[in-house]
Amino acid sequence: MIDVLARTEGIDLDLPRMLRRVTSSEERSDASRPATLEDTMIDAAAIVAGLGGAENIIEVEPCATRLRTEVRDASLVDEAVLKRAGAIAVMRTGVAVQVIVGPEADTVGSDIEELLE
Repeated sequence: MIDVLARTEGIDLDLPRMLRRVTSSEERSDASRPATLEDTMIDAAAIVAGLGGAENIIEVEPCATRLRTEVRDASLVDEAVLKRAGAIAVMRTGVAVQVIVGPEADTVGSDIEELLE
């Protein structure tokens, strides 16, 4: 049912890829340390590039399975780059861009914040 709803909204859910990411994060060799960018299949630097670069990003807020972002110029957002970086889907409304990345949203959001500092 979720897949049907997602397709009607133009979202292509790749559930096997999402599950692979959950498994790879859960099977870290040292589970006592927090997850880092190296533990995920999401490339935070490529997400920044796909959002038009650091200068184009106003805000990044992780929320459950997505990064809610605000950009200065929406025309600089490259969905193909975001998907190659590991995004499952991208939703846009004006300068608000949601990058769906799966359960690593908090970790990826933190990694992006570090890159933007």
